[in-house]
Amino acid sequence: MRAVGIILAGGNNRKMHELTAKRAVAAMPIAGSYRAIDFALSNMTNSHIQKVAVLTQYNARSLNEHLNSSKWWDFGRKQGGLYVFTPTITADNGYWYRGTADAIYQNLDFLRKCHEPYVIITSGDAVYKLDYNDVLAYHIEKKADITVVCKELEPEDDATRFGTIRMNENSRIEEFEEKPMVAHSQTISTGIYVIRRRLLIDLVEHCAEEERHDFVTDILIRYKNLKKIYGYKINSYWNNISTVDAYYQTNMDFLKPEVRNYFFREMPAVFSKVSDQPPAKYNPGAVVKNSLVGSGSIINGMVENSVIFKKVFVGNNCVIKNSIILNDVYLGDNTYIENCIVESRDTIRANTRHVGENGVKVVVEKNERYAL
Repeated sequence: MRAVGIILAGGNNRKMHELTAKRAVAAMPIAGSYRAIDFALSNMTNSHIQKVAVLTQYNARSLNEHLNSSKWWDFGRKQGGLYVFTPTITADNGYWYRGTADAIYQNLDFLRKCHEPYVIITSGDAVYKLDYNDVLAYHIEKKADITVVCKELEPEDDATRFGTIRMNENSRIEEFEEKPMVAHSQTISTGIYVIRRRLLIDLVEHCAEEERHDFVTDILIRYKNLKKIYGYKINSYWNNISTVDAYYQTNMDFLKPEVRNYFFREMPAVFSKVSDQPPAKYNPGAVVKNSLVGSGSIINGMVENSVIFKKVFVGNNCVIKNSIILNDVYLGDNTYIENCIVESRDTIRANTRHVGENGVKVVVEKNERYAL
């Protein structure tokens, strides 16, 4: 494909509360076996993009570990590859990434050395499938300077979490408001952009000269009347995990057969780094209903409408309902968990009860069995 990929995965998200205290949002576990960034990486390789840069910064240890080999996503057998860039102190620059545009600016050498004429920019915190070839063909057909992939939310959905867009009859963007107090449109930006490589370099350099650092505010919104910026609407599944509720709902969506089939059984596939674990084990007396259970888990109690990740031990007479149990959790006997997200590597003591009474409860026990 005639494009290079950039995945922005360095942001700090306080709306995830304790869940991002020790990991980047892009490293959040999804659907029992995946990480959030796997969906963007899989879309890149399925679109035949062979050269991809991931820009990481905040709590990047586990994310960088996940990305330590490109073979899981089949990048760059002989050309291209998967590049992970973190902020680097140089003689000219002593800053961390101060925004999305600044992150790209600090790694402009990567873009300058590329030969592909286009760049696909996306975030690492969304769950979706998309063929970027279709977006690029639309971009070229429209003779656009920038194409923004957007989605129409349902009337009851909260659009103020995103950038809202208004387009004319030709799909050219006329209004773009980032996370408004009151949303006047249910059409939102998904954080996926197509732009010519030389134009991106010029715009980012211009931003740096003026001490501007954000791609959305300082490029998309600022240039919307000067550059031809078009919207490309998608109708397939897309969800962002930038809040606790959104993360919970995204995982719960995978309990729906249509969502599960779309991601797991329909081509193209979603890839992830594989860890060698034995199959999940269900001991006598275990009851599991409408749940996803990751490999390496041992189930003794009852699990209903829940997502259980890898290496989870569920003790005798435990009851887990409408909950997400992250990797490597030990649940003692007679534990009751409902409407909760249990942080990874926790040990929940026997005879413990955790219930999310007013929304989703995040359970973090300060008793990890070993260091991070």
